[in-house]
Amino acid sequence: MRLRQIALVGSDLEAARADITAVLGLGAAYADPGVGKYGLHNGVWPIGDTFLEVVSPTQAGTTAGRLIDKRGGDGGYMAIFQCQDLAAARARIIAQGVRIADQFDGDGVAFTHLHPRDLGGAIVSVDAMVPTERWQWGGPDWQANVRTEVACEIVGAELQGDDPAAMAARWAGALGLEARAVDGGWRIETEGGELRFVTATDGRGEGLGAFDVAVRNPADVLARAKAQNCLDENGQVVLCGTRVRLVQA
Repeated sequence: MRLRQIALVGSDLEAARADITAVLGLGAAYADPGVGKYGLHNGVWPIGDTFLEVVSPTQAGTTAGRLIDKRGGDGGYMAIFQCQDLAAARARIIAQGVRIADQFDGDGVAFTHLHPRDLGGAIVSVDAMVPTERWQWGGPDWQANVRTEVACEIVGAELQGDDPAAMAARWAGALGLEARAVDGGWRIETEGGELRFVTATDGRGEGLGAFDVAVRNPADVLARAKAQNCLDENGQVVLCGTRVRLVQA
C-alpha cells in the first residue's frame, strides 16, 4: 500500500490554488472531469509522483460541503492508496466489515472508495493502475506538470479523533498493514511513508488534520508560507485548512 494522493476540501478552489502553488512551488494542476458527478470541481498537482488534490463544491448538498460545515472550514478529505492486487484488497476490506461506498473498474484503472463511517478520519480509496506509474486522477500528461525544486513527495498523513487506537486498528485491518503504539498515538507504516493517529485537540473533531511533504529546504518553505499568510499561531504551515508537516528531503 502506497499513499499516492491526499485530497483536501476547500470552499474556494482558486484561493487554495494560489496558496498551494506559492508555498510548495508546484506547477499546473489537472482538472479532473470525473469529480463533476459528485457536485465538485478540483485541481490535482503532482508532487514528484505523488499528488495533492483540492476539491470544492459546485452545488449544495455534497459530501464535501457537509464536511466543511461539520469541521468549521476547509480541511482534509481523502487518502488515496495504490496497491498491486486490488482483488485481494477488496476481499480483505469486505472481510473486515467495511462497506464499499463507490467502485469502478476500467481499462487499466480501478478504484474502491470505503465508507468513511466505517474507518473514520477521512474517505479512503484503494486504487490500482496499469502500468504502475500511471495516475489517472493526475491527468494523462501529469509528468509535464512536475516541479520538484521546492517540494519532492507526499510521505505521510495524520488522522485525528477521540479514539486514535480504534481508528488505527480499523485502518490497519482494511489496508492489510500493522498499527503500533508510539509516543503520542499510533503509527502505520506504508510504502515510502507513514500514517499517524492522534487525539484531536484543535477543536475541529475527527478528520485528516495534517499531511507530510518532503521538501528540499524547510526554512524556504516556511518563508514562502509566511509571505502567503499560511502559518498558524504555532508557526506551522497550513494549506486549505490542513497542517503541513515539512520533512527534510
